[in-house]
Amino acid sequence: MAGGGERPRSPPGGLLGMVAVVVAGLGALSGGTEGGRGRAAAMEQHSVDLIEKNYVYGDIKHEVGVYVKVFTNSPFLVCMDLARSQEEVIDPKYLWIGPDGKNLEGRTYVNLTETGKLMVMGFKEFMSGAYTCTLSHKIIETTTQEEREMFEAYKFMVYAYREADHTYQVFVRFTTKECELEANSQFFEELKRILNIIISDLTCHIIESSCKCHSVRIPKQGLSHELFVSFQVNPFAPGWEEVCHHVPYDCEDATNMRVQEARDRIGEFFSKQTYALKHEFQTVPTIHYVDNSFSVTRIDSCRPGFGKNDITHKNCASCCVVCDPGTYSPNNEVTCQICTRPRVKKYGARSC
Repeated sequence: MAGGGERPRSPPGGLLGMVAVVVAGLGALSGGTEGGRGRAAAMEQHSVDLIEKNYVYGDIKHEVGVYVKVFTNSPFLVCMDLARSQEEVIDPKYLWIGPDGKNLEGRTYVNLTETGKLMVMGFKEFMSGAYTCTLSHKIIETTTQEEREMFEAYKFMVYAYREADHTYQVFVRFTTKECELEANSQFFEELKRILNIIISDLTCHIIESSCKCHSVRIPKQGLSHELFVSFQVNPFAPGWEEVCHHVPYDCEDATNMRVQEARDRIGEFFSKQTYALKHEFQTVPTIHYVDNSFSVTRIDSCRPGFGKNDITHKNCASCCVVCDPGTYSPNNEVTCQICTRPRVKKYGARSC
């Protein structure tokens, strides 16, 4: 973490004294038939074995969707279905074709085993797409010893994904003497300054802040005036790129951990306000925290070239999945936009 020093201490008294492989997702992307559901049930029955061995089996009737986090290795894609893997297979041969339509044998970024399993290593956006394997094997009649060669094709749709970047939207309220009080704006600026100090060593900062004063009628207490404060806790304060240079491969996990810690510190800061009001002040300050008014909501965003789609990618609904060909994402929103003139033929496009 940046800073490396002692964690800043929150000063509640001084303030009040003012006036975060899915490695693989299995799914029949082309629809759900009875046969598909039956096969899915069979896969679920053997889920423990699948997880332990890191295997994803093919399905002769459907494409199998697989989601691989960027810069990690895919699970082993198995060139047969689960039922076939439990049977004797005579003279098996395997032909794996990648998204570019070419044979994968000999590629430096793949691990092909003699039993037809494929692992794609160091997965990147451009590696997304259809991986097809053709299994050829022989069937020998026991009585005549006649040999017949059989062919079975298995298709996997493999997508790169990232974890969403997290930002936290915070809402909190303070009682004030009146809405026109000059100290309200001074208080708000001091609040932001203190919160930024608390989280500065995490390379996080406060953004999108606002403070509005409203008259509030409280049952059995009459009318009061309150400051409605909102802001976002953002993990991309100046210097965050330098922090990421010390993280292998990708930074989003570390970034999400930093902003979650920042959120927790801010929550702790506001929880101390109640204690300070009860135990540290003989006279309640003019502007003070409204007990239990702190609330926080997580906001997700995706890196350019990635987006969320809980319909197309329901097996990885919370993931930022690489944009399909013909779509793009130029910013940190969560949706891949459709190109009006589809010229993009690659995954993970940032522009049309």
